[in-house]
Amino acid sequence: MDMKFELKYKIWLDRNGKAFGDGPLELLKNIEKNGSLSKAAKEMNMSYSQAWNLLNTIEKRLGIKLVVSKAGGENGGGSEITDEARALMKKYEEFREKVDNSLWSIFNEIFN
Repeated sequence: MDMKFELKYKIWLDRNGKAFGDGPLELLKNIEKNGSLSKAAKEMNMSYSQAWNLLNTIEKRLGIKLVVSKAGGENGGGSEITDEARALMKKYEEFREKVDNSLWSIFNEIFN
């Protein structure tokens, strides 16, 4: 019996509903890179309102502010992530890496 499998999984943090995962992590990274929620959303093929609603929902579930927006002006507006967001991103990435390593180890032990 020669069956080849691939390991596929989704993982997220839950707090009264989906609170944080790979999608929000990517959105926050894009905001940090672009200095703009609308540019970050566009990069992910997401509308500005979808991105804003996602962040708003996550902030309510976690009880922390993730993004601070600046109104337009001479230099235009923008968005930046908070220190709390950076700390969450770092912890989630560390968690994600450990989960990935563990799952691959178990998968290879059993199926390879």
